[in-house]
Amino acid sequence: MSRDKAELMQIADKFQFEGEKEQIEPHGSGHINDTFLLTCRLGLQKKRYILQRMNHNVFKDPKGLMENVVGVTTFLQKKIRENGGNPEREALTVVPTKSGESYCVLEDGTYWRMYFFIEDTTSFDAVENQNDFYESAVAFGHFQKLLEEYPASSLHETIPDFHNTIDRLARFKAAVEKDALGRAKEVQEEIQFVLDRSDDCHVLCDMLESGELPLRVTHNDTKLNNIMIDNATGKGLCVIDLDTVMPGSALYDYGDSIRFGANTGAEDEKDLSKISCDLELFALYTKGFIEGCEGSLTEKEIMMLPMGAKLMTLECGIRFLTDYLEGDVYFKIHRPEHNLDRCRTQFRMVKDMEDKWEQMQDTVKQYA
Repeated sequence: MSRDKAELMQIADKFQFEGEKEQIEPHGSGHINDTFLLTCRLGLQKKRYILQRMNHNVFKDPKGLMENVVGVTTFLQKKIRENGGNPEREALTVVPTKSGESYCVLEDGTYWRMYFFIEDTTSFDAVENQNDFYESAVAFGHFQKLLEEYPASSLHETIPDFHNTIDRLARFKAAVEKDALGRAKEVQEEIQFVLDRSDDCHVLCDMLESGELPLRVTHNDTKLNNIMIDNATGKGLCVIDLDTVMPGSALYDYGDSIRFGANTGAEDEKDLSKISCDLELFALYTKGFIEGCEGSLTEKEIMMLPMGAKLMTLECGIRFLTDYLEGDVYFKIHRPEHNLDRCRTQFRMVKDMEDKWEQMQDTVKQYA
């Protein structure tokens, strides 16, 4: 639903921002929420805010989501303050509504929130240099360190079973069995690839269930553009986009970063010869993540980092293949076999990791 500036200004008036409103315009490159940058004049200075419509079609429990966000950001700011940092630059700050709530609901049923805008920082949609990738690793690792004492079990699951690979496998098998569009016969090789790795899908879930891996606060969307990079220092400053913060394993965040960031090709590359796990980038991210965690990871977690990378990549491929079998109902596609192409890149990445398994393990030991 498009909204004009006058309407957006009226929505902004529901929040406790400072200054006189001057301008509001679309901001960022996100595909889920609608995001706007509000500029206000405060004396001779300007102060900016992020106004955002939450997509309640994707996130079915906006109230629970914002309870997560407020709980985590409040905890982060306390820790940052104790460490002598700047909590308004190193963590998101939720701006309350004039009635003191963390969000508001309009008459049309849409949900809105506001944050401080973090000045003098940049987020990058793609890796422009290897240092950006390293800095994102340090930042996401530091995120884990700061939240190691947070009661992860108290968090709401904003997307239930998001990294439940046992459940993902079950949904995949159901899609194969139903074969709604008769596509299964064309992808027997891909189906068998998953079935051959069925046991892998149980590993992290079983270890979390048994307590062998600790339950932690996980971000679950560890893309580079969810890190604000300080313009002056080039250092990762603040982790943003906390909508998918949930209880889980640190290996989820680490693994998904490797899945996307250490891949030598595009996620939907048709030429699979271009797809591999770049061991240099794998090592760079591993080094940064372990450094950022500052000793908060257990020995078992560190040992299982390669499995986190493999399993998050396998899970993503399973999701793409499941969607292809079900008729492309979840992921947006731009060509008939788009999800199949995506699936194949993930499976090629998995196979390449398996071929490089010993080198990956040696890299983790080096930085541990």
